[in-house]
Amino acid sequence: MTEDVRQVFRMDNEVLAFRFTATVSDRAGMATRERLDTPARLKLWLLAAEFDVADVSPTDLKAAVELREAIYRIGSVIAAGEKPDSGDVRTLNAVAAAGHAKAALEHGERAGWHLTKTAPVRDALGVLATNAIHILGGPDRGRVKNCEGPGCAGLFLDTSRGVNRRWCSMNTCGNKVKKSRLAANRPDKAAIRPVDNVMARNS
Repeated sequence: MTEDVRQVFRMDNEVLAFRFTATVSDRAGMATRERLDTPARLKLWLLAAEFDVADVSPTDLKAAVELREAIYRIGSVIAAGEKPDSGDVRTLNAVAAAGHAKAALEHGERAGWHLTKTAPVRDALGVLATNAIHILGGPDRGRVKNCEGPGCAGLFLDTSRGVNRRWCSMNTCGNKVKKSRLAANRPDKAAIRPVDNVMARNS
């Protein structure tokens, strides 16, 4: 039975490369979870990201995880205003250079990627690495942030006018914070006695 990608992965990040780094959840929490735990899971994610790959090997999975973590570390360091590790930068550049995907307009209306038949996963990873380079080395690099949601720490690009966005997604981490605040401000029902009961006992 084929898994539902929406139940396995978060696909709501506007930046493709950061969407890829979100295949690890709760990075700063107590329940960090690796979601790319099998080649089949990587294939599922790539297909959901509209990369047409027929097969994924354990070697492909290892390369994908290595790239993902390099992107995440570089993004987090940039978000903190620091300089990325040279080894991570070499990994990112090498993966980008190794890919041979070609951009194409599918059916005259939708952008897509043509991957080589010999190494489609390598080509897909090359697209992800190139996307990361454009974001992490482009004019918006100062807008790269780590999510402040509970345990999340996921990467996102703050495109708000005031550059004051705090969460990778309002629908997920933002809502969690909002619900937590509402719960904290809600009075304890057990500590509130109905006025009628109080009056009855005092009469």
